[in-house]
Amino acid sequence: MKKTVQIFSMLLIALTVMVSCKKDTDPADRDFFVGTYKGSVSYRSGENTITSSDGKVTVSKVGETYNFYFGNNIPDITGVKFEKKGDNSYVSIGSGLTGISIDASNLTIRVVKDSQFWTADCTR
Repeated sequence: MKKTVQIFSMLLIALTVMVSCKKDTDPADRDFFVGTYKGSVSYRSGENTITSSDGKVTVSKVGETYNFYFGNNIPDITGVKFEKKGDNSYVSIGSGLTGISIDASNLTIRVVKDSQFWTADCTR
């Protein structure tokens, strides 16, 4: 009888845990934008200009900020904060790092900071 009560208790706990878990989490709340976007990228600083029509930008998240890693010897953009704009679309906020918009399939960058210019029109 004791064994039956233990098994019934374990099943009841497992059922409670499964039922109480929510399934309506917004995809944007699960780092949906992290990944690699491909398309045209460019960078300009003084006389140095780098452009690529087949570039890539890898997006990662650390804490509450996002980092953008470029290929083609383009310097990275790090420590970017975002605010939600519409359904599952975000735009960058903060001093010197505005001009980035991102959603599940598109990344657009138009950033000017310290006499450096980054642009990107990428998809995944």
